[in-house]
Amino acid sequence: MSESYSKKVLSLFKNPKNYGKIKNPDGIGKAGNLACGDVMAIYIKVGKNKKQEEIIKDIKFETFGCVAAIATSSIITELAKNKTLEEALNITKNDVIKALNGLPPIKVHCSLLSTDALFEAIYDYYTKHNSEKITNELEKRHQSILKSKEIIEEKYSDWVNEEEKQLE
Repeated sequence: MSESYSKKVLSLFKNPKNYGKIKNPDGIGKAGNLACGDVMAIYIKVGKNKKQEEIIKDIKFETFGCVAAIATSSIITELAKNKTLEEALNITKNDVIKALNGLPPIKVHCSLLSTDALFEAIYDYYTKHNSEKITNELEKRHQSILKSKEIIEEKYSDWVNEEEKQLE
């Protein structure tokens, strides 16, 4: 099976935008898929725009993963920067894929990881600074992301245990 990446994906893989950590971030979001090995962390600094709305003033990422994982992490930072938190929460995996001029079908999960990591960074910010903004809908999404992580970790753990048994 051949993977065909767009020029945009390859460009962001070679020269990612907003790579690194933010000192004393206002929110940190992590997402990962242990089955494929991709792990993403997104760091945000929140400020206010002229209308006094909370915006993502600065955003950075660290990703351990494949070409698509790095490109999706990079593009989500570009899509979210200077957006209000509400606008950033509405960025979808399809927005990420479109901004990258497509992803191979087998790599679409990376776009979901990037939106989950961004969501978790904003959720983390809300828990620390603005908990009244955590609606039932946001809490459900957070719990869903946590449950997915638990399932992946549980399945991965079973696989590791099975592999270890075979080596005995």
